[in-house]
Amino acid sequence: MRILEALREAAAAGRPLVVAQLGQSLDGRIATPTGHSHYINGPEAITLLHRLRAEVDAVVIGAGTARADDPRLTVRHVEGRDPARVLIDRRRSAGAALKLLREDGCRRIVFGPPHAHDPAGVETIPPGAAAEGEPLAPAAVLHALAERGLTRVLVEGGATTVSGFLAAGVIDRIAVLVAPMIIGSGPIGIALPPIDRLDGALRPAVEVSTLAGGDVVFDCDLGGLQNVAK
Repeated sequence: MRILEALREAAAAGRPLVVAQLGQSLDGRIATPTGHSHYINGPEAITLLHRLRAEVDAVVIGAGTARADDPRLTVRHVEGRDPARVLIDRRRSAGAALKLLREDGCRRIVFGPPHAHDPAGVETIPPGAAAEGEPLAPAAVLHALAERGLTRVLVEGGATTVSGFLAAGVIDRIAVLVAPMIIGSGPIGIALPPIDRLDGALRPAVEVSTLAGGDVVFDCDLGGLQNVAK
C-alpha cells in the first residue's frame, strides 16, 4: 500500500512525513448518535492501522478521542515498535488516568499543562499563544514534535483533530477506510471549512484497495494540494 511505502521511503531518506487515518461507514459516519463506534471497520482495517503505527515516530490524538475511546496507541497486531504517544488536550479535560499515558517505557507527550496525577515521564508542552477555546495550530504541533526528533507522524483521531490537520494543509497522505455499512445518523468523519463551488474541493490522487473483510481503503496523496484553510 502506497501510504506504507511512503513512510518507509521517508524513514530511509530522513524526511518528515505526516499521514492520517480515518475509519467510517459508507455514509461517512464514524459512530452512532450515542457515540458507539466499536467497531465500524473490520479486523483487517485494525491491522492496517497498527501497521501505520509501526512505521511512524509518533501517533497523535485529540482529547475527545482520548475521553471516548481511551486507546492504547500501541502496536499489537503486527511486528514493530510502539511510536511515541501524543495527546492534544490543552485543558486536560481527558484527565491523567489514560491508557496512552501509562508508564511502559514508551515516550508520552501532552500538549497541555501538567496534571497532578500524570504518571512519571509524561512530557507536557504548553499550548503557547493559542487563544482560549481555539484549537492549537497543527503546524505548531508538528514543529514542536520535530524539535523533539519526531518527524514521521500519524494523526489518528478523532474526526475533529484529523479535520483540523487536513484543513491546515499539513497532511501528506490520508488513508480513509470505508466499511460496508450504512449507519444513517451520527457524527461524520471529515468536516472542513465550507466552499461555494466544487472547483474548490480537494481532489487528491487516490489508490483504492479492498481488504479481505470488505473494507475499502482510499489511500489519498494530498501532496501539492492547496491549503483549504486559506
